Amino acid sequence: MRADPRLLERRRRIAAQIRAARLHADLSQQDVIRRTGMDRSAYQDIEAGRASPLLDSLLRIADAIGVPLAHLVREERPPLPREAQGPPSGPPGP
Repeated sequence: MRADPRLLERRRRIAAQIRAARLHADLSQQDVIRRTGMDRSAYQDIEAGRASPLLDSLLRIADAIGVPLAHLVREERPPLPREAQGPPSGPPGP
């Protein structure tokens, strides 16, 4: 089964956020690998966007880098189309 290109792109963005957070914390890949106890190639595949990490791995990576999990997986989403937002929340207009 071929992977969905949208999912692959999202995985790459998360991988880039992991790498950026690691570099911001002035840590090497080896530092994170040592702190998490992960296999070197497994961590490198996650950071390169070649592998989909389990939630447990993401939690260990976040802890090792010293950031909240949300910092690693945060996504900026475009606003929903008006019809998908539901009814307006304010009083009806004149």
